[in-house]
Amino acid sequence: MAEARSAVATPRVQKKDLGTTDSFDDLVKSYRQMIVRNYFRFRNSIRNGVWPTSTNNLGVACGVSLYLLEYEPQYAQPVTAHLKRAIISLPLPAKTPRWLANLVGSVGISVVFFITLMKVRQYLLRILLAYRGWMYENVREVSWKTKLWGLTVKFVSGYQPSLYSCQRSLPRMPVPPLDETLNKLLDSLKPLCSEEELKNYAKQANHFESTIGPRLQRFLYLKSWWAPNYVSDWWEKYVYLMSRCPLLNNSNYYALDHYIWCPTNRQVSRAANVVHSILSMKRKIDREELQPLLLRNTIPVCMAQYERLFSTVRVPGEEVDELLHYESCESRHIVVWRQGLFYQLSIYDDKNQLLSVTVLEQFFQDIINDADKHKESVSESERSVAALSNLPRKEWAHILREHFTTGINSDNMDLINKAVFMVILFDKSPENISDKGKTLLHADGRTLWCDKSVNICFFPDGQCGLNVEHSMADAPAMGHVWEYAMTMEVIERRYLENGQVMPPPKNFKQGKIPLPRRIIWDITDALEKEINRAVTLNQKHNDDVDLEIRNHNKFGKGVIKKARISPDAFIQISLQLAYYRHTGRFCQTYEASATRLYQNGRTETVRSCTEESAAFVRAMVEGRMVKEDLLRLLRQSGNWHQKLYRDAMNGLGIDRHLFALYVVSKGLGYESQFLESVIRRPWTLSTSQQPQQQIQANTPDINLEPFRKMCSPGGGFGPVSDDGYGVSYMLPTEYNIFFHVSSKRSCSTTDSRKFADLLFKSMDDIRLLFDDSQLDS
Repeated sequence: MAEARSAVATPRVQKKDLGTTDSFDDLVKSYRQMIVRNYFRFRNSIRNGVWPTSTNNLGVACGVSLYLLEYEPQYAQPVTAHLKRAIISLPLPAKTPRWLANLVGSVGISVVFFITLMKVRQYLLRILLAYRGWMYENVREVSWKTKLWGLTVKFVSGYQPSLYSCQRSLPRMPVPPLDETLNKLLDSLKPLCSEEELKNYAKQANHFESTIGPRLQRFLYLKSWWAPNYVSDWWEKYVYLMSRCPLLNNSNYYALDHYIWCPTNRQVSRAANVVHSILSMKRKIDREELQPLLLRNTIPVCMAQYERLFSTVRVPGEEVDELLHYESCESRHIVVWRQGLFYQLSIYDDKNQLLSVTVLEQFFQDIINDADKHKESVSESERSVAALSNLPRKEWAHILREHFTTGINSDNMDLINKAVFMVILFDKSPENISDKGKTLLHADGRTLWCDKSVNICFFPDGQCGLNVEHSMADAPAMGHVWEYAMTMEVIERRYLENGQVMPPPKNFKQGKIPLPRRIIWDITDALEKEINRAVTLNQKHNDDVDLEIRNHNKFGKGVIKKARISPDAFIQISLQLAYYRHTGRFCQTYEASATRLYQNGRTETVRSCTEESAAFVRAMVEGRMVKEDLLRLLRQSGNWHQKLYRDAMNGLGIDRHLFALYVVSKGLGYESQFLESVIRRPWTLSTSQQPQQQIQANTPDINLEPFRKMCSPGGGFGPVSDDGYGVSYMLPTEYNIFFHVSSKRSCSTTDSRKFADLLFKSMDDIRLLFDDSQLDS
């Protein structure tokens, strides 16, 4: 039953909307949008196809060759002679005028020259980008070989690449040698296993290497030759889309806005500005006007994940989910949630302009007013329909097929699926930063539509954040967009003194705008029972999450770098020390590393619990060594961790290779006890450093006093293991480090607050190993 239909006002339809004039206007508008869309597609396909060359090169080559043929300068006689012979060989009529023959010949010669130059530069750049020596060198002590390589890359590379221009020039991720992967795996297990367990793993590894291992390896080599990436498609399918767990707390992650500073305390004003910034960023992505990210201002990274950041939905399936991405011609609205009611809000006017911030502000206020007025007249089950999206995937797929494939519910699902993103307008502000993180991670179990690629959430006091679906892209890609939106609020004046949005320029004229429309659900008795069950299950899972967000401000990466230790290595070693003090043992630790230096690269695992870190931790706990010896062990552990991280970025990690071998073994019908045992080992500590400073703009120095409070604490995720911790950390400034620690309350041996205390104590204890005089100036 759909209880609250009478509570919805009659749609406001103007008389013109019923006539044929508007139909003709719609037809003209549709053709105009199609022409603009096809222009950008054609332009971008040409630019991407010829990069790192440019169509300007073709024009220059044509002009130079025509000049040589027409004027035959003395200094270029050898070249002109070759050009003439090439023209004579063309099948032109005998009476063709000389000027026309020269024109046709110069065009033909220029096209051949241009294509040759284009292919040579593309393949040369791919070969150059396969060099990884630069990564293992100290930034302050770069070798002449690397300097020469960098200059060559800059010379060969084109100028002003569009978003996907560099994709063809990126190398393909290599398949690591089988014996190296197995040796690295056995080394990583030494601090975790007994001697008997190690002998058993070594025996299994030797048997695997001498039997089916080489056959599986050859299959991976074959795939790496024809596929853009030998593992990323399998990783997306088998790790993400085939997972049957609920998305919230298990897969989706969250992101916070500024730490202390909030540019306005008006919810609708903050929502209007942030939404407008993100829509502007989306338009840049659609038109490929965003330039690719460059490491050290030279080395491009893969930008393929940006294509699916918006207008994307994860559709549940019985056995495997499906990612659907809609083109901008189909996805022209957002869906807004308030008090359990959903509203469709078009984001373009009839001139194909984005809605201005003032219009968005007014529409968000109208939606809040309407939802607050009508919430009591709508049943609780209808206001909780979003809870279904967080059921186990197979159950959600069954309910979707039973209740959402016909009638009004099918139309509503189509609207939500095709939305650019969801906007959540909460009616309650968080009490503290940890409460804010929990709300963004899972809310109340009936609010977030977790199938959508992103839910942008706004609180009544002006704070905001994200909840992001993980399968379509990794955190750095969405982090780039979020950082852009947050930074624009800092460097541009976007709010008036009273907190309202700054109006657009006077010469801006907004076209006709469709009004927001309430989405009404048809809730049958059977569907109501499913919704109520989903709410109960979600709240049970939410109550089990123990999340603690902390700001470590005694020191930051500035002090750590002066001590000549990688900040990431310092934190990972501190995590090992904290866990050992907590449990008296070591655990298998996952740290995410990006492999975006390769085509379609996503992530690799850094196994940060090593023999070196274990030796340092034991020495710290035992307390028998002097500072100098502890410092030596710390630096050895930090250097080894850096090497492991760089290896992972270079596609020389352990776990994606093992995963790909496992997938091939299953596909070919092989059973491998060795692969089964190593793949299924639990990750008790799952960690990740969050990216920052990805935008390429003239931004203020975040380390300056006025801007430190404007930094973002980053985001986090739920615990991966039932008896372990999820730890996310952000190093936004030289002076502080944010940590997001999650665990499960149902586990008697985990406590997020206690672990955060131990982590801070471990960091401070390691810091005491350095005297101020030992820190580089």
